[in-house]
Amino acid sequence: MKFSLNWLNDHLDLTDLSVADIDDLLTFAGIEVEGIETRGADIDQLVVAQVISSEKHPDADKLSVCQIDAGADSPVQIVCGAKNYQVGDKIPLAQPGCELPGGFKIAPCKMRGIESNGMMCSASELGLTDESDGLMILDTDAAPGTAFSDIITSDTIFDVEITPNRPDLLSHLGLARELAALTGRELKGGIAHYQSINDKCQTAQSSDIDIQATEACPLYSGHFIRGIKVAPSPDWLKEKLEAVGLRPINNVVDITNYILHQTGQPLHAFDLAKLNGGIQVRYAKDGEKLIALDGADYPLNSSDLIIADGEKAQAIAGVMGGEDSGVTGGTTDILLESAYFAPSGVRATARRFNLSTDSSYRFERGIDPVQTLGISKLAVDLILELAGGTADPETLIAGQVPTAPADVAFEHAACHRLLGHNIGDDKINNILSSLGLEADGNNWKIPTWRLDLSRQVDLIEEVARVFGLDNIPARTVGTYAPASKEDKTYAANRSLRDRLVHQGFYEALSVKLIAESQLADDPATAMKGGLAPMRIKNPISDDYVYLRPSVIPSLLSIAKHNVNHGSSALRLFELGTVFSATPKGQAIEQSSLGLLITGDREPASWKKPQPETLDFHDLRSVIESLCPGQDIQIHPITPQPGCHLALAAQIRIGKSKAGICGQLTPARAREIGLEAPALVAEFNANTLNTARNTERRFAELPRYPASTRDIAMEAPAELPNSDIEAVFAKIDQKLLESFCLFDVFSDARGEKLAADKKSLAYSITYRHPDRTLEQAEVEQAHQQILETLSKNLPVVFR
Repeated sequence: MKFSLNWLNDHLDLTDLSVADIDDLLTFAGIEVEGIETRGADIDQLVVAQVISSEKHPDADKLSVCQIDAGADSPVQIVCGAKNYQVGDKIPLAQPGCELPGGFKIAPCKMRGIESNGMMCSASELGLTDESDGLMILDTDAAPGTAFSDIITSDTIFDVEITPNRPDLLSHLGLARELAALTGRELKGGIAHYQSINDKCQTAQSSDIDIQATEACPLYSGHFIRGIKVAPSPDWLKEKLEAVGLRPINNVVDITNYILHQTGQPLHAFDLAKLNGGIQVRYAKDGEKLIALDGADYPLNSSDLIIADGEKAQAIAGVMGGEDSGVTGGTTDILLESAYFAPSGVRATARRFNLSTDSSYRFERGIDPVQTLGISKLAVDLILELAGGTADPETLIAGQVPTAPADVAFEHAACHRLLGHNIGDDKINNILSSLGLEADGNNWKIPTWRLDLSRQVDLIEEVARVFGLDNIPARTVGTYAPASKEDKTYAANRSLRDRLVHQGFYEALSVKLIAESQLADDPATAMKGGLAPMRIKNPISDDYVYLRPSVIPSLLSIAKHNVNHGSSALRLFELGTVFSATPKGQAIEQSSLGLLITGDREPASWKKPQPETLDFHDLRSVIESLCPGQDIQIHPITPQPGCHLALAAQIRIGKSKAGICGQLTPARAREIGLEAPALVAEFNANTLNTARNTERRFAELPRYPASTRDIAMEAPAELPNSDIEAVFAKIDQKLLESFCLFDVFSDARGEKLAADKKSLAYSITYRHPDRTLEQAEVEQAHQQILETLSKNLPVVFR
C-alpha cells in the first residue's frame, strides 16, 4: 500500500524526521518498506497554460491543433491527441527543452505536417500518478506561464507491505498511530474522534434496511443526502488521491476513496434515484447477475453476499458496487453506505471472481467495526462541505456492532522472562498505552482496531517491537568468535584479487622457490635494507635454490611460458608469500602483491590494426585504482646495480612506503621473448590493505564553475615530475583544485631549447565551493602559485 508523507503529517508531526529515519522506524518495527518515491513537478520548462482554441487536425482524425496561452507574447501551437479538455481549460504544458520523468525530452517537431512546439501533459506523464485518462485539467487561478512547481506540492511516497495480521495499518491514520507509538508522539486532533462518536443514529425499519444474513453482515448503516451537486473535486483532494495512485473521478466518489485511505473504512454511495425500494443485505440467488463498476458482468451464486434493492442486486457486498446505481454527473440524491462485512465471506467472493479491490482488501483482513458509524458521519460532513445538499438528521442502522475483543491477561514478569531483559514495568505500561491499550488491573483492554492481539505473547511481541529488538541485549548459548586477523587478511586479499580480475588481470600461482639466476629479477633489492635472500640448505634442483624474496621473478617466469605459447599481451598478478633474512639469520615472511603488464593496450581490430602498447601510465592507473581516494605518490629511484630494471620508482601511499614499480631492461625483456616494454610493480600487501581499509570520504559534485590557467616553464632535464608535484601539494591555496601536466618538450640538439632543459606545460584549475570566482582573486591565487614554484624549484616561466 502507498502512503503519502504529506498525508501522514496531517495526523502526526514528522517534519523533524528524515525519510531514512521513517524508513528505519518502520523496518525495525517489522513493517516492510518496499520502495520510496519522491513525487512532484519541480521540472524546468513546465508551466501552467490555457487552451485558447482547438481545431481538428487536417490530416489526422485523432489529433487536434490547439493554440495555447503559455504566458508568452504570442500563442503556442500544440498538436494533441487527448479529448478530455475544453477551450478555456488550464493544463500543464511541457515547453521545448523540458525533460519529463523517465528522461523524455521535449523538442519542437512536426506531427502529420503540422508544427507542434511542446506537449500538453497528463498526470502520469509528470510522475504524479501511475496512470491517467487524458490530460491533467488544472483547477487553479494561476496565470498562464506560472511554473507548474508553484501549484503542485512535492511529496514522498512510501510503498509499504502490510502483513495480513495488521489490517489496522491499511490507512494513513493507522500508520500514523503506529509511528506515534514508535516515536512517543501524540496524534493531532481531527478525525480520530469520529471513530466511535455518532450520537445521531436511528434503528432502521426493515423496509429501509433489511439484513437477511447477519452472520455475514453484522452491521449496516445508511445515510440519505439529497440535493447534492456532483462536480470535480478540489485540488487538495485530488492531490491526496493522486499521491496514493488513485485517479480522481468526482467529489462524491473521491470522498469515499479519501475516507478509505484516511481511516481504512470502505464506503459506497448509491444513486438514490436508481434504487427501487429499500436496501436488502442478502445472499444472491443462483442465476443472478451484476454489471459492476468495472463494466464486467459477474454471475452470482448463493454464496455471494450482495446489496440489493427491491428488484435486483446493486453491489457485491464489500467488493464492488454496481454500474446501474453508481454516482454520475447527474446524481442529486445519494444513499451513503458504511458497513461491517465478515472477512471470510468477502474473501471467498473476491477470490471466486479473482477481483481484488481496495474495499475487499480491507474487509477480508478485518476492519475496525466500531468506527463504522463514526466514519459515516465524517463522510456525510465532507460531502455536505464539497457537494452541498441536505442530509437526513440521523444515520439509519441495522444490526449490532460486533463484540469488542476480549481483555488479555498480562504479567510483567512473563514479559521480562520471555524477552530475557527487564525493561521496567513503567516502560511496558507506557508502550502498551501508546498502542491504544487500556490497563484494567492485570488485564489490558484491546482497541477494536487491533484484532490481532488476543494472547499475552502478542502483547509481549508488541512491547519488543516498540522498545526495539536492537535495544535488547543478546543472550547466546554459544561462544561468539570475532573475526581473527587471518579472517580479515583473507577478506582483504580476496577484495584485491577481485579488483584486479575485474580490470582484466589473470592470477598466477607459482611455487615459492626460485633459481639463483632469478634473484636479479627482484625489483626491490635496493629497498631491502640489509635483508638477504634465504638459501635452501638441501635444494632438490638448481631451479629451486632460494625462497623467493619477491613475486616478480615468478611472474617473469610465467610470462616467458605464456610468450612461448603464443601470448604477447599479458596482465598478470600474484598475491603470495615472500621471504628474506636479517644479517643474524632471522627469517621474515611477508605477503606481497606483484603485477606485470606488457603488450597491446587492446586487441587489434579493423578499426585499429596497430593498437598502442601498454606504458608506465597504464601501470600507474592500475596502482591508483587499488587504493581509490588515497594519496598515491611515485618517486623515481636509481635501480640497484645488477637489477633488471631500466627505470624504477618507489610507491608511497600517504607517508608509507608501499612498494616499487618500474620497467624491465630491454635486454631482459628480449630474454623472455617480449617485444613490447614490460612493466612490473610489487607491493607489501599488508601496507596496501591497511590503506584500502582507510575510511573513504565523499563530496558532492561542484555546483559552481571552475577557472583554469595554463603555465609553461623551463626546467632542468633531470628534474623529476614528482618534485614538482610535491611543491604543488604543499601550496596553501584554498582555491587550487587540481593541476595537470599536459605537454613536455625537449630538444636533444639544442636548436629550439637547450639540450639540458625541458619545457613543461601545466593546466591549473581554481574553484570556490560556495560561489563563482572573480577574476581578480583567481589572478591573485595564480600569482601566489607561480611565486611558490619559482621559489622552490629551478624553473623559469615562459
